[in-house]
Amino acid sequence: MAAGHSAAGEAARLRAEAEQAEYVARTKQEMARNYEAAAKSERWLGALLKPLADRGYTILEDRKWPGSKKAQVDFVLIGPSGIYIVDAKSWKDVTIENDRIYQGQDDVTDRFDGLTSLGNLVEEALADIGIAPGEVHLVAVFTNRRGLRARVGGVEIVGRDVALHHLIGCGDRLDTDVIQRVRTVLEELLPPYAMPEGPTELTLPAPVIPITEQEALISIEEIENALWANVLAKPVESWMAYLHPDQARLARRTFNGPSRIRGAVGTGKTVVALHRAAYIARTRPGKVLVTTYVRTLPSVLSALMNQMSPDIADRIEFRGIHGFAIDLLKSRNVTFRLEPEKADRAFRSAWSSMGKENPLVQIDERISYWKEEVLSVIKGRGLTRFEDYVQLPRAGRSRRLSSENRIAVWKLHTAYDTELRKLGIVDFEDVILLAEQNLRSTPLEGYCAVIVDEAQDMSCAMIRMLHAIVGDRPDGLSLVGDGQQTIYPGGYNLAEAGVSLHGRGVILNRNYRNTAEILDFASRLVEGDEYFDIEGAPAQGDATVEVMRHGPEPKVGNFKSRAKHDDSVMEHVKSLIAQGVALGDIGILAHTNRAATEVGNLLTKAGIAWIELLKYDGMPTDAIKVGTIKRAKGLEFKQVLVVRTPSRLLHALPNDPDAEDERRELDRRELYVAMTRARDGLWVGVA
Repeated sequence: MAAGHSAAGEAARLRAEAEQAEYVARTKQEMARNYEAAAKSERWLGALLKPLADRGYTILEDRKWPGSKKAQVDFVLIGPSGIYIVDAKSWKDVTIENDRIYQGQDDVTDRFDGLTSLGNLVEEALADIGIAPGEVHLVAVFTNRRGLRARVGGVEIVGRDVALHHLIGCGDRLDTDVIQRVRTVLEELLPPYAMPEGPTELTLPAPVIPITEQEALISIEEIENALWANVLAKPVESWMAYLHPDQARLARRTFNGPSRIRGAVGTGKTVVALHRAAYIARTRPGKVLVTTYVRTLPSVLSALMNQMSPDIADRIEFRGIHGFAIDLLKSRNVTFRLEPEKADRAFRSAWSSMGKENPLVQIDERISYWKEEVLSVIKGRGLTRFEDYVQLPRAGRSRRLSSENRIAVWKLHTAYDTELRKLGIVDFEDVILLAEQNLRSTPLEGYCAVIVDEAQDMSCAMIRMLHAIVGDRPDGLSLVGDGQQTIYPGGYNLAEAGVSLHGRGVILNRNYRNTAEILDFASRLVEGDEYFDIEGAPAQGDATVEVMRHGPEPKVGNFKSRAKHDDSVMEHVKSLIAQGVALGDIGILAHTNRAATEVGNLLTKAGIAWIELLKYDGMPTDAIKVGTIKRAKGLEFKQVLVVRTPSRLLHALPNDPDAEDERRELDRRELYVAMTRARDGLWVGVA
């Protein structure tokens, strides 16, 4: 052995140990700095949240992560605006692109996977006490960043400057009792995190200080101002997606067959349907079809779903009933020609063929009444035999017809059908009947549920067609609507459509939308009116047990001239704008397309932006929404102006109903629908 060899070896060993120790020291120093930054971040966030405790919020800090020995949840915020699982972050060099988050060049999106899993666990635990999944929010607050607001997967990413507004920005959604129930569940699910006793391999250099020992960053007054500002600033579209906690259990309820959700105006039927669609999409394989008679409503509902539950929005299909039937037939190579204008001329030709001795003219000379009879009563049911029509009760039609009268109607129906065949075209009613026939012969795969909004407007054949998609499977068919809002002629019962509810019905009776003043005013319009409900019996409307809010009395203006009426419309619009009402929160509704267009032209002349309801897609817009009442079904506005209202609709109906009074009753229900679109304020102009 050469001299000094053992000494050199020892020196090399010690040098290696020293280098290893230096590496461990540097690593631990870096880890310590990270923990210090985390502790500082948590302390800052704790100080921000502290004053919320005096505003009805419960703050759970440093909670144990279920199933983990070391992981902890920084904060759980439970309050009027919802449930928030909040993680404090202070990562450096962070960028967000295409729904992915990067630290430097590294994609660190998967670091949020655990938080997402925790959110699912919390949603599941809270579902049993009636909390909708949309009330649970996963939030990462980057306390070292400003101007940051994004969404990565199911986690909302915000900077320090917008954290408060983000956490309380949904306004008052949960009441005190609900908050307490949530707290009880989450305190058990997420117990306090306890630090291990004795020394550990890594000791936190600075323990997290309880929020009760820190200086508050904001005052109660600032919180109140922020809450109020958020409530005022949010567009009406956010309100339209609001589900009250009392309704959450219904959204998740399971029925063992077809079901119905009904209730008076403003009781939240549509939003329950939306949340129910989201729940079914999350828990069942296949797509959910949400359909309605109103052609423009599906795009609005789709936008609301993207706002509520973007993670499953692609599994829910929103379609107008006719659009769905047309696309079904095209996808199955069924040949047909739908030409509405030619079909209208065909009906006029059939009417003319009845001759001068047409007995129907003696009953009612209006062709429109008899067109409704043929399209809604006969073709709306798909009747093919006179024997079925002659015995039909004709629910919802006031004018009584003798057997001889019905023979004449059937002759008109046959003549119309002949004209259509001669032209080689079909009408919208034929499209539904063709789709139903096709579905009976070849079932449609891929749909686990069908939810029908404004079901009272559907024809008997439409319900049969939709029922053919899902049959009587559990939660397959859900009918949502209010018979008192029926604005189309003709009636039927579900037994005719082959649908049995067997007690699977729910009635909503708390009004969340309208002020008491608006609801009282509108309800007087239809007080005592009787309509035929699809469940098979005459009805006078479901009662509203509770109204949540109060506001100013509706304003009614009676004008001797159209010009004075229109001037008053513009004055009221300008006064609303001066009060700070956003243009997109104002709706102007008319009975006819012509009136809506003319009012729109007045707005253009005044330099006020507006959008036709036909083009409104459910996204917030900085323009007044103008359209017919029929286009407004299912929608809501903070302020509503009902323009050019015929004075006859505000007067009581005669005691001897006839065909004219039937039309007027439908028109009055249409006016009732218009008035009850208003959330905060209502103006009615009679010209």
